[in-house]
Amino acid sequence: MPKIRPWLWFDMNAEEAAEFYTNVFPNSRIGEVTRYPETDPDITGISVPPGTVMSVEFFLDGQVFYGLNGGPMFQFSEAVSFEIHCDGQDEVDHYWNALTADGGVESQCGWLKDKFGVSWQVVPKQLYELLANPDKAAAQRATDAMMKMQKIDVAAMEVAARG
Repeated sequence: MPKIRPWLWFDMNAEEAAEFYTNVFPNSRIGEVTRYPETDPDITGISVPPGTVMSVEFFLDGQVFYGLNGGPMFQFSEAVSFEIHCDGQDEVDHYWNALTADGGVESQCGWLKDKFGVSWQVVPKQLYELLANPDKAAAQRATDAMMKMQKIDVAAMEVAARG
């Protein structure tokens, strides 16, 4: 079965993004870096100095990603996001704080955009447990609490679920 490899189109800062992400996530590293050739093939519609990073392979806790320095033609949107399935509030706080630092933007219900414009969902495993509660009233109270949050607050959702 073929492997799926996510590629992210950056506006000439793919290497900076890869360095940022590999510092945020444990067990992460930068792999192969390719550079634009001496003769600019003008595949991006922009002039790129020879030797500029074209793509960077990076691994976030074992998951491979590729960043392409393709120029400003395409921007990230919430239509695609990456979920970080966290083991409790401490992990939520770590990833939320790291990814919103230096220009990241908080959204709601655990969503954010980092300083590069990439959308993330920072979600504790407890969220799914609370929302799947067989007690439908408790699940609704947890959902209502979540809808008012930016960063997910596990304790507040648990209190809401209990009523």
